Amino acid sequence: MKNFRYCLLFSAITLASLPARLAADPLSAHVMEQITIKGRQTDLLGQASSASEGIIGNAEISDRPLLRTGEVLEFIPGMVVTQHSGSGKANQYFLRGFNLDHGTDFSTAIDGMPINMRSHGHGQGYTDLSFIMPELISQIAYQKGAYQAEDGDFSAAGSARFSLQNRTPTEIVLGIGQDNYRRLLAKGSSKQGNGNLLLAGELQHYDGPWTDIKEDVKKVNGLARYSQPLGSGQLSVTAMAYDNSWNAADQIPARAVASGKIDRLGSLDPTVGGQSNRYSVSANWYSDAWQASAYLIDSEMDLWSNFTYFLTDPLNGDQFQQVDKRQIVGGELSHHWHHRVGQFAIEHVVGVQLRYDDIAEVGLYNTRARQQLNTVRSDKVQQGSAGVFSQSDIQLTADWTAHLGVRYDYMDAAVDSALTTANSGDASDDIVTLKAGISYQFSPNWQAYLNTGQGFHSNDARGATTVADPVTLETVEPVDLLVKSDGAELGLRFFDYTAFNASLAVWYLQLDSELLYVGDAGTNEANRGSKRYGVELAAYYWIGSNWSLDAELALTRSRFTGTEVGEGNYVDGSLPLVASMGLIYKADRPWQASLRLRHFGKRTLDSFNEQRSAATTVLNAGYQYAWQQWQFGVDLLNLLDSTDNDIDYYYSSRLQGEPAAGIEDRHSHPLEPRTLRLKLTYRF
Repeated sequence: MKNFRYCLLFSAITLASLPARLAADPLSAHVMEQITIKGRQTDLLGQASSASEGIIGNAEISDRPLLRTGEVLEFIPGMVVTQHSGSGKANQYFLRGFNLDHGTDFSTAIDGMPINMRSHGHGQGYTDLSFIMPELISQIAYQKGAYQAEDGDFSAAGSARFSLQNRTPTEIVLGIGQDNYRRLLAKGSSKQGNGNLLLAGELQHYDGPWTDIKEDVKKVNGLARYSQPLGSGQLSVTAMAYDNSWNAADQIPARAVASGKIDRLGSLDPTVGGQSNRYSVSANWYSDAWQASAYLIDSEMDLWSNFTYFLTDPLNGDQFQQVDKRQIVGGELSHHWHHRVGQFAIEHVVGVQLRYDDIAEVGLYNTRARQQLNTVRSDKVQQGSAGVFSQSDIQLTADWTAHLGVRYDYMDAAVDSALTTANSGDASDDIVTLKAGISYQFSPNWQAYLNTGQGFHSNDARGATTVADPVTLETVEPVDLLVKSDGAELGLRFFDYTAFNASLAVWYLQLDSELLYVGDAGTNEANRGSKRYGVELAAYYWIGSNWSLDAELALTRSRFTGTEVGEGNYVDGSLPLVASMGLIYKADRPWQASLRLRHFGKRTLDSFNEQRSAATTVLNAGYQYAWQQWQFGVDLLNLLDSTDNDIDYYYSSRLQGEPAAGIEDRHSHPLEPRTLRLKLTYRF
C-alpha cells in the first residue's frame, strides 16, 4: 500500500479537566463536570482502573522548579528525565526498567496530537517536548503499563496525555539567570463572542555552563487557541509554532577529563548542535457521547553529533548529521455510551485512530564542522496506521468493577532509499492486543486492582525494509515492523480525603524484542526479548493547610531473555532504583517555598554488569513571593552543586593519537552546576 492515504481523520481528545478514559466514564458521574485539579489531592478511588495511573494538575506544575521543559514528565512517579546533549534536543527518558532513549516505549500526546515520531532521523519514538509551554498545561493524565485500549503505539511502558488550557490569566513573565539565561513569556485569554481566545508566546536564550562552547539556545514558541460551545459539545481550534537552534555539549570520555585534555564541563567537538521546528494546527470537539479531533503537523530537524570522535574516520572525525523532514496528518473518533444488563451497569468506549507520516527526508550524512562530506543513507518514507479499539467497564456490584479491552492495529510503510536501492521496499504488519482488569473498593478509603494487558511498539520502517548495511553493503535481516509486549500489575490505592494519599504497584512486563537504533550507522537492530518486574510506591501527605510532603520509590529488575554469544543478560541502561521526595510550604499569603530531591541509583552500562555508573542525586529549591499583581520567584537548581552525571554510557571511542581500534571508556554528560534563576511575573 505505497499510496496509503486518509481522506478524513478524526480523533478523541482529552477533556480539560479529566483524563480521556475517566472523562468518558459515566459511572464516575464526571462526564461534563468542571473540576479543579489540585495536584495529587485528586481522588481517583472508584474512577481509576489501576494503581499506577494519575492526574497532574497545573497548580502542581507551577510549584516545581524545572531546568528543562521535558522534566514535567518527572511528575510521573518513577520517571527520570535526563539529557546527554544540547538543550534543544529531546530528553532521555527512563521508566520501569526501560532506557526509553527519546521515547520508544512511552507514548505522549497533547490534545489528541501524538508527540512520538515514527522512523525518525535520531531514534524511534523521538519525543521532543520543547514546544510545550509549562504554564499553559491544564493537566497531564498518565498511566503506566498497557492496560487501556485507547493507548497504541509506543505505550508498552505507559503513556502521558497533555491537555492545554482554554482560559489562562493574562501575565507577562520575565526570567533571568546564570549562564546568560533569559526567558520572556506573555500569555492571556479574553472573551470573544460565544467563545474564548487564548494567545501565548515565549522567547528563550541560554548559553549553558560549558567551558568550550556556548549553547546559544534560541527558542521561540507561539500558541493561539479558540474555544467555544458548538452543538451539544465544546469545540477548540489550536495553532502552535516552535523554532529552536542550539550548540551542544555531548557526553565526553572519562579519560579526556582525567588526562586534563578537557575539564568535566568541556567539549571535544564544539561544532555539534542542532536546529528544529514544529508547526501544527488541530481541532477538537467533545460532547457527552462523542469525542473527535484532527491534526496536521509539520516538523523538521537537523542534528549534528560526534560520539566516537576519530574512531571511524581518523582524518575528518566521526561527526554526523541526522535529518528529519515530515508532515503528519491524523486523528481519532470515539463514541461512548452506557446501559444496564440486569444488575450490571456497563459503559462502553469504541474508537478509531488514524495517522499518516509523509517523511520527505530522513537522512544520515558524515560531516565535518557541520559541512556534509558524504551520504550514509537518505530515504523517503510513507507510513500510515489505523487502530480500532473497544473498552468496557462493567460495574459488577457496588464494590467490584471489571475492565475489558481489545485493540487492533494495522501499519503500512513504503521506503524509497536514494543511495542503496536494495533497501527500498514496502512493509506491513498488524497486531491484536487484549486488556483486562478488575478492581475492588473494599472500604471508602481503599481500593485494590489487578490488571493485565498487551501493548506494542513499532520499529523504524527503514529497519523493516533494509536488506543491506548502508555502509558495508553486507546482508542484514529486516526487523519486524510491530513488536508485542505483555504485562500485569497488582495494585493498591489509599485516599483519606483529608491528609494522605498513597498507591502501591507490583508489576511485570515482557517484551518480544528490544529495539536498538544505531544512529551513526543508519541501521536498526532488533535485540533479544526482555523481562522486567518491580515495585512502585507513591505517597503524598498534607501536613495541615500549609505543608505538603511527597515521596516516590521505584525498584526494578531488568534482564534479557534467551542467550546470545558474547553477551550477558543485563539490560544496559536500565535503572534499578529511582527515588524522589518533595517538601512544599504554602503560606496563606503571600509566599511559598519548596525543596525537591531526586535520586537514581547505579545502573548497568553493559550486558554483563561489569561496568556500572555511579548514583546521581540532585536537590532543587524554589521560592515565590506575591504582592498585589506582582510575583517574584527564585529557583536554585542543583542546590548542593552536585558533580554527579546526568547520564553515563560505556563504549569505544578514539581521540587523536590513540590506537586505531579505539579505547573502551565511560562517556558521561554531567549535571549542570548550581544555577540561580530569577522570575518576575506581572498579572493584569
